[in-house]
Amino acid sequence: MNLVLLQKCYDFYLYLNQVTKAFPKSEKFVLAAQLKDLFLEIIRSIIRANKSSDKRRHLLECDVRLEEFKLLLRLSKDLQYLKLRQYEFASGLIVEIGKLLGGWIKSNR
Repeated sequence: MNLVLLQKCYDFYLYLNQVTKAFPKSEKFVLAAQLKDLFLEIIRSIIRANKSSDKRRHLLECDVRLEEFKLLLRLSKDLQYLKLRQYEFASGLIVEIGKLLGGWIKSNR
């Protein structure tokens, strides 16, 4: 299992859970929930990739979800639900997660 990637995603989810608590009440059950649900799907895809004989399919699904997540994260910043420094910190972690995922995808060609 790619434990480093899984641990980074787990840690990021804990951070995401904290910062989305400050979202406006009207968005806690919409955008905040979508962000958290999508990131949990990313974590599930990593676990599926590890357990499956068809790793590449699950990794590519994970990569697509990560791109969707980036868009929602940027939207959260543009709507000013995330502070700029929170967005920059989160984006840095997502870039790191993306690099680890990309490396795993390349190793499974």
